[in-house]
Amino acid sequence: MTLMLVSHHLCPYVQRVAIALAEKNTPFERTYIDLANKPDWFLAISPLGKTPVLTVNGTPVFESAAILEYLEETQPNPLHPSDPLRRADHRAWIEYGTAILNDIWGFYAAHEEATFITKITALAGKFERLEIRLGTGPYFDGDHFALVDAVFGPVFRYFDVFDQIDDFGVLANKPKVAKWRDALATRPSIKNAVTSDYNPRLWKFLERRRSYLSNIMTTARQSAQRPDDR
Repeated sequence: MTLMLVSHHLCPYVQRVAIALAEKNTPFERTYIDLANKPDWFLAISPLGKTPVLTVNGTPVFESAAILEYLEETQPNPLHPSDPLRRADHRAWIEYGTAILNDIWGFYAAHEEATFITKITALAGKFERLEIRLGTGPYFDGDHFALVDAVFGPVFRYFDVFDQIDDFGVLANKPKVAKWRDALATRPSIKNAVTSDYNPRLWKFLERRRSYLSNIMTTARQSAQRPDDR
């Protein structure tokens, strides 16, 4: 079986699939595309024009949820719980992770301060709900790394860059979330799901958004470059 993961450098949904493949010790190749300049061959295999796409012996599977379920059905080292009720619970929290990604998009894309603050509040509330749900860790459901952990690894990766910009308080006073974040950050499959230049790539992407967050970044940079008045 030859697997090719069509990727974009910053796409969190691509990262989900790369993490799952790594956890299953499944060999795969990877090719990157520019979503701002999508090649015709990519549009031919991705009906929605989005990454990821996984080609299996040349046959494309698109949408991360479908790809992850396919990998669960065909590859070793299952990442979903075997119990149907726990498996359903994990799938529900995976959707919750997708909702957080949507709020993260709204956070960095917001043009007005009011919308920006609303998204901070929404994100803080969602992570507070996670703080209540989490157990003793280190992972979402204890000692076993699961597919839901693969979903949240890319979520926390955003905050590695957000924290360099300012303290927005989204993850503050949430010790179980902090413990989970730390455990995921050291997981090899998560660390290796992106290229080594991911953080500077994301930084440049955020700066170019012309959003409220971009303005904060520009102001901070100009302040850091300002000569000492003394």
